[in-house]
Amino acid sequence: MTDIVPFNEFGRLDDLDFHGGAFGSEAEILRAPELDDVADTDEMPLTLMRRMDINVIHDPDATDVIPRVSGGQHRKPAASALKGRVMIAAMAAGAAAAAAHTAINPSDEASAKAVLASDTTVPGTAAPDAPRGVQVVSVTPVASSSVHSEELAKGAAYAQERAEREARLSAPLFVKPTNGIFTSGFGYRWGALHAGVDIAGPIGTPIYAVADGVVIEAGPTAGYGAVVKLRHRDGTVTLYGHVNTWTVSAGQAVMAGDQIATIGNRGFSTGPHCHFEVMPNGTDRIDPVPWLAQRGISVGGYAG
Repeated sequence: MTDIVPFNEFGRLDDLDFHGGAFGSEAEILRAPELDDVADTDEMPLTLMRRMDINVIHDPDATDVIPRVSGGQHRKPAASALKGRVMIAAMAAGAAAAAAHTAINPSDEASAKAVLASDTTVPGTAAPDAPRGVQVVSVTPVASSSVHSEELAKGAAYAQERAEREARLSAPLFVKPTNGIFTSGFGYRWGALHAGVDIAGPIGTPIYAVADGVVIEAGPTAGYGAVVKLRHRDGTVTLYGHVNTWTVSAGQAVMAGDQIATIGNRGFSTGPHCHFEVMPNGTDRIDPVPWLAQRGISVGGYAG
């Protein structure tokens, strides 16, 4: 804020003596009649020329102020001249007082301008062009949809693999080779050793691995038509003969209960059945019935 000091504090303006000081010439200028109306300057050149002629001939030093010359009805009365001088003096004094007050007491406007110049907002106020209401901000996703799809696929594959592993772990260690009728046992018949058991069933009936193992042979072979052979962890070999089709290949690992073939009627066969053999050392054959019984598997009653 700027303090306004009334002029009557200093007395009448006409009583002030500015002669001899720093404002002496300025005071004379304020009293000059030419400032009564700065817009009315039609006769100014004539007045200046007359005053210049007088100064050059009689008094070369009298060139500070041009005295008022009568004449010219466009000039204003003397009262108006005094009023104009008072107004100019008031403006000059007010400007000086304002400058002094600003120098002594810096205003808050400068700091306010500094705040605005630093592109900040005064606390508690909002910018005129600030958006109002709920604003929707678009955010660039951290990862693309392809990355999410890949992660989802990996998660699904892992979940499926884990489910399969858990299912296998809960599966039995030993199962029956196939579902059917026990029609022929281990022993000699017709002068030759029947080295396994026969379980009859329709063609296409699934045949399963009796225990975990690795496929060592799968495909056609003499006498059996087509076989699948598995080697198990303890070295025992099991044989599945006269199969119609096989679903495994040599070197493939299987677990108990995995389908490896289907019942067929290939080779020397009297009807569709699965011929099952057990070779503990990989070569010598034993009766499969007690071997399976030791592992909790029954082939059922002999049908003959």
